[in-house]
Amino acid sequence: MIKVDPRSSTPIYEQIELGIKELIMKGALKQGEKLPSVRELASMLTINPNTISKAYGELEREGIIETLRGKGTFVSENIEGKVDERRMEEISGSLKKIILEASYSGITKEDFIDLTLKIFSQLGVDNNDKSK
Repeated sequence: MIKVDPRSSTPIYEQIELGIKELIMKGALKQGEKLPSVRELASMLTINPNTISKAYGELEREGIIETLRGKGTFVSENIEGKVDERRMEEISGSLKKIILEASYSGITKEDFIDLTLKIFSQLGVDNNDKSK
């Protein structure tokens, strides 16, 4: 399911967010599917429940999951990839750093693009190609 690396510089709650987003993207979690409760997931990952709660809160704020009182937390039925300008700037900055690291590691532009397309394919994101 979700892998967490406590030695990573990425906060654990963000690793959980990314893990859930990846599972949804790959189709391992479907729209409307129930997620483990905060306590269940905390127990499975041996992580503080507050960390899980923070990750769930962020995902809910983004509209990716929804909590129904007394029923549980579910993958949202209507997940939309909406453009958030602030988020776009953050992603742009992160991507710039990655491109610089790749360049200094000897990775060519073509190899970088091939790698990016391969990752898109692995995540099942090919269906978001707006050029079709």
